[in-house]
Formats: sequence, structure tokens, C-alpha cells
Amino acid sequence: MAFAFGKLNAYQKAIDFAERLNRAALSIAATIAEGDGRVVPGLSCLRALRRGRQGDIVWFHHIRRYYRVGEGRETEDDLPLAEKRNISICVPATGEEEWQAIRESLETGWLTQGPRVATFEEAFAARVGVSHAVAVSSGTAALHLMLAAFGIGRGDEVIVPAFTWIATVNAVLYCGAEPVLVDVEPATFNMDAAQVADKITERTKAVVPVHLFGLCADIDAISVAAPGIAILEDAACAAGATCKGRQAGTLGKAAAFSFHPRKSITTGEGGMVVTDDDSLAADLRALRNHGQVAGGSSGRPYDLGEFDRLGFNYRMSDLHAAVGEVQLGKMDAFIAERRKWAGYYNERLSCLDWLRTPIVPEGCQAAWQSHVCMVDEAKSPCSRNEIMERLAERGIATRPGTLAIHMLKYYRQRYGFAEDDFPCARESMRCSMAIPLHNRMADEDYEYVADAIIAMG
Repeated sequence: MAFAFGKLNAYQKAIDFAERLNRAALSIAATIAEGDGRVVPGLSCLRALRRGRQGDIVWFHHIRRYYRVGEGRETEDDLPLAEKRNISICVPATGEEEWQAIRESLETGWLTQGPRVATFEEAFAARVGVSHAVAVSSGTAALHLMLAAFGIGRGDEVIVPAFTWIATVNAVLYCGAEPVLVDVEPATFNMDAAQVADKITERTKAVVPVHLFGLCADIDAISVAAPGIAILEDAACAAGATCKGRQAGTLGKAAAFSFHPRKSITTGEGGMVVTDDDSLAADLRALRNHGQVAGGSSGRPYDLGEFDRLGFNYRMSDLHAAVGEVQLGKMDAFIAERRKWAGYYNERLSCLDWLRTPIVPEGCQAAWQSHVCMVDEAKSPCSRNEIMERLAERGIATRPGTLAIHMLKYYRQRYGFAEDDFPCARESMRCSMAIPLHNRMADEDYEYVADAIIAMG
């Protein structure tokens, strides 16, 4: 987009205009003041230098300096990272619609679980393709509630991956059961189905595969390895993901989702358990609300209902559900945008023999909760940790993919694990690196991240 300024000095107008743009949108990186008096805003620094013609002036916002094209500053080597950006690992994509939804809930007076929770549950169940969706206060609550409603308890064993967020394994212990760790596949970071059969005993009550980073685990292979054993999905990262045409959340007996801000859609904090089992859904709803039996109250003013089991307070509020319903309507667009930019990263970074970008097996569609790469430290210019520190210096946030459970102090002390017990999980924790991928990033942000990584050599 170009703007004409008549007889005004092009250079001074470029600076003034750039400053106004920069205050309004921090993603603006550079502005060209062309020789004919027009200004072209909104370019990355490198694009500005390549586009500029002899004599044009390029103003770089973040370093508050300008360069005249043709004076030796138009090459990538001369100015590899002219501006410094601040790019978070994740920023929730919320806006006016979410504000209005919260306002409407406030105006009704329903601040705890109410009608907005019910409509959110109905919409989520329809989107996933299940009979029941039960909203709860967090993804961890969803995991715990799912296991508890299924009857997991003392003396039971539950097979879980060794590379996952700690909530997956903690939820098993909350029920009094024992987690049994299985290593993961190096290519997908998901549970290695080939190792499941050796972990099964007469005490095995369930397998909890994790659809890590939004990619569905190989549930068919896991089911073959564990015949007759319930599959309970940890789909915390996988809302909107599919495998062989089936939605995450429909691949097992039940599934737990998370709406933490690092997920593709968010309620701030929140979660959901889905199932097609009517009896299980009734147990989920009772346990969510202190163990209260649904329909147990007569409606008389003195009747507080019946409680026939020990339950929890895992209810979602209408405020959170209002946000979630709006976000759910945007989910397909969010995932499509993430898929596009994940492909961009994979293509741009393919020139680096020391960085392995994520793969998506044939027949799968990932939700792209995160874009997690693996650093080969035998070939990389420096260690994974040094790479992350250097990117942080340039304003780029990164994180390890997730946790190797057997390397955490609590689990080491409780079970006596050694680092070599689960080598793929160990290496995944040591060498994985999640780079920014979210729906608040501008095109230039992705270019900046890719340029910064490639510039390391």
C-alpha cells in the first residue's frame, strides 16, 4: 500500500509516518521512502532492502536508523537482523467477540456454571462428533475426572508415555493407581505402540496415549498391542486434529481436552471430557459437582439434592464457557493458519541438516498446538540450550517440547528411574525446541524467526 505526500519531504515524512505506524502496530518493521515521494509501510527489513531502489530511504523502526539504498547496506550479510522483535511462544487470539461474550454473561448474573456452559458443551460435542461433552475447570481436571469416572483406582496400572506434560501422569496417581511408562517414537514424539504389549499385566486397566503437540497417536496400533484394554485419550493439545478421517476425542472410550492459553483455542483455564458412553457421562457430571446426583433435587426450597459419592469441584464457569464458545467458532480458521505457517517453517528450515522439523504421518491432520523441532547437537553450531539463548537475545521465545517424566525429581525418587530407562524421552527433553507458532503472529514474525535460525549456520 502506498501513500502520496505531495511536496512534503519524503525522508522526514517517512520517519513521521513510520513512528505513527509503529505506535499502532508493533509488527511493522520497516518503511520505504521512495524517490518519487511515496511511502511503502509494513515490510520486513530484508524485504525493504531488497525492494528498495537506488536512492530510496529505508527507515528501520526498532533501531531508529535509516539507510539509503545503494550505500552498501542492502545485503542480508550487511544487515542480517536489523530490527529486534519480541515474539512470544504463544499469545491467545482473542478480541471483541470474546469481550462481548463475557459482558453478556456478566449481565445475566451467571458467573459460575450455568447456561453458557451447557451451550458450550453442546457445541463442542457436535464439533468433535460425540454424544456427550462435560466442561471442567482445567485440562488436568479433565484427565483426573476421566480416570476417576472410568473407575481407575488403587491397585490398577495405567500405561502412559514417558514424554508428556506432568499432568498426564499425576492424574493417575491422584486416583491411587500406578503409572507405567512407555517410551515414545522419535519421529512423532507419541507413544511407541511397539513397546506397549511388554508393559501389560493383569493389573492394567487403561492406556492413556497423548496426542502430543496436536498430532494424534497411532491408536490403531496401540489397540492391537493392548486388546480389550480401554483407550482413554489425552487430547489436551489436539482439539481439531484428525487421524484417518476420525476426530481426536473419538478414538477411544473417552478423551480429555485442555483450553489452556497455549492450546489452539482457549478459555483461559478450562477443559472438556468427551464420550459416547451415557453411563460414563452421568458419572462425569456427578463427580464434577461434588458427587451430586443429576436430578436429585425435588426443587423444593429446602432440598439441596442427593450426593451418593465422593466428588470434586471441577465446574467450569459461564465466563470461561462464553469465551470458549466464541473460540470454538474460530478453531478451524486458527488451525488452517497454523498449518500454513508450520509448512512455511518446514520448507524454510529444510536447509539445516542439524534441525529436524515435525512430520505428520499420512492420513493425519495435526492441530499444530506447537511446532516442535529436534536439534542434532552432533551437527548444530552449538547446543540446543545455546541456540535457545541466542534466539532469546533476538527477542524470540522458545521452549523445550515437554517433559521426560522419568527425569523429574519426584518420579526419580518415587520409582528409582534412571535417565537411560527411556532414551527417546530423554533425548526429546534434552534436544527438542518449540518455536513460536500462534494466531497473533504477523507474516514478518515468521520470516524473522526463520531468518534468525538459519543465520546460525
